[in-house]
Amino acid sequence: MSAPVSKSRARRALVIFNPTAGWRRRRRFEATVRRMRGLGCEVAIRETGGPGDAERLAWEGVAGALTNGAYDVVVAAGGDGTINEVIGGLSDDDVPLGILPLGTANVLAGEIGLKTSPRQLAEVLARGIARPVYLGVANGRRFAVMAGVGFDAHVVRDVSLTLKRWTGKLAYVWQCLVQLVRLEPIRYRVTISGQTHEAASVIVANGHYYGGRFVCAPEARLDAPDLQVVLFERAGRWNALRYLWGIVTGRLRDFSDVRIISAEALVIDGPEGDPVQGDGDIIARLPAQISLARRTLPLLQPDGSVETASTAPPR
Repeated sequence: MSAPVSKSRARRALVIFNPTAGWRRRRRFEATVRRMRGLGCEVAIRETGGPGDAERLAWEGVAGALTNGAYDVVVAAGGDGTINEVIGGLSDDDVPLGILPLGTANVLAGEIGLKTSPRQLAEVLARGIARPVYLGVANGRRFAVMAGVGFDAHVVRDVSLTLKRWTGKLAYVWQCLVQLVRLEPIRYRVTISGQTHEAASVIVANGHYYGGRFVCAPEARLDAPDLQVVLFERAGRWNALRYLWGIVTGRLRDFSDVRIISAEALVIDGPEGDPVQGDGDIIARLPAQISLARRTLPLLQPDGSVETASTAPPR
């Protein structure tokens, strides 16, 4: 079911823009906004100045939309972290979310088949249909595509933001190498439906893409009411390197020591305070209760995007 958006007048969009995440792609941002206005959109732009601003601006935008109809859609213009903050500010209200991907990985954009050309972006944001997607929740904080505990959460926690701004994905590659050198054997306990499993790292997937366009959980879908829990069972540098290779090459499903379990809720225990990353930012600390959100989120998408973008690669 699509979220209601008025067809009797031009769509009114609140665009929350992270200039730090999008500085290398400002031309894409400006060209998209021009095309949106050319298609009849009324566009209001609010820039973020630091952590938490995107969430606050989204919350204020939703409040304005509900009280006086100020906006028909809230658009997150930035990376996956900016989108995550905006999602947090939207709460359980029915104001649709649009995304203008300007970040390093743009995983959510990949999940729905959203291209990066200003022409297509403007068309989706000005005229696209909002379709419901499921979200995950970790200790009360929502995430769109995935949450992680262990190796990838430590990478996200320690990655240099300065290096990320200048080199993009290379900052994550470098931090992966650093974490491999520092790696200490940690075991996590994952409880699903009363059964406890042990793992060296855990990824809770709501979408099948990971870290860009790598496939981690082939069955995960934004439009499916479950989470795919990926358990990396063996610890150590060699195994961490094998798992990274498996993700990059698409061979992870062939590993006998990687288990994927479907779940609606789970609990992850481990070292108290250990980080939980969600959509590329640290969103919680252990112990973590992770589940599906109570309500879906209306998300502006290209035609047929969920089915097209979520087609699993052939086995």
